[in-house]
Amino acid sequence: MDTLVKRPVIIYAESTPNPASMKFVANRLLVNDGATAQYLSKAETKGAPIAAKLFELPFVKAVFLASNFITISKTDTVQWEDITLELRDFIRIYISDGNEIITELPTSEVPVDNTFTEKKEVFTEHVSPTTEVEVKIVEMLEQYIRPAVEGDGGSITFKSFTDGVVTVQLRGACSGCPSSTVTLKAGIETLLKRMIPEVTEVVAETV
Repeated sequence: MDTLVKRPVIIYAESTPNPASMKFVANRLLVNDGATAQYLSKAETKGAPIAAKLFELPFVKAVFLASNFITISKTDTVQWEDITLELRDFIRIYISDGNEIITELPTSEVPVDNTFTEKKEVFTEHVSPTTEVEVKIVEMLEQYIRPAVEGDGGSITFKSFTDGVVTVQLRGACSGCPSSTVTLKAGIETLLKRMIPEVTEVVAETV
C-alpha cells in the first residue's frame, strides 16, 4: 500500500535592501511562474486570502507575492526582530493547512477609446514592445535585471520607451526602497545604455 508523504513547508526570511521590507521564501511555488501581485491595503486583497489574513496583523503595511516568496512591508512602529518569527510561522502554518494563496489575480481598469473601460490583469507583465529597441529592452530586463530584482524581494517591468527614456515599474521591496534610485541609475541604467545605444535614461514608477 502506497503511503503519501506530505512534504513539510519550509519558510525562511531574507532581508532586502529596503529596511521596511522582508522577504519570506517558501520551498514551493506560491504564484504561477511569472506572475506577481501587490496589495497595499486589506481592501485590495480580493482573490488573495493569504494577503487578507496578513493585513489582520496590525504591523503589516503591504504584501507582495511572486513565484516562491512573499515580501512584507511593515509599519515603523515595530522592529523586524520582534515580528519576523511570528510572520514566518504564520505563513508556514497557513500554507501547511492547505489554505489558498491566490484565487484571482488583481486587475485594474484601463481606458479604451476614451469611452469603454476594460479590465486588465496587473501582475508582472511588460507592456507589449512595439519596436525592435523595445524588444531588446524587455529581453535585457528579463535576462539580466529581473532575476536580481526578484532576489531582493521585488519586481521590475517595462512600461514605456520615449525619446531615449525607458520607464519601468518597481514593486515589492523595490517600492519606496531608499537604495532603489542608486540601483536604478548605477545598475539598470548603466547596463541598458551600454547594451542598447538608443537608451539615454531610465526612470521608475513605484507602486
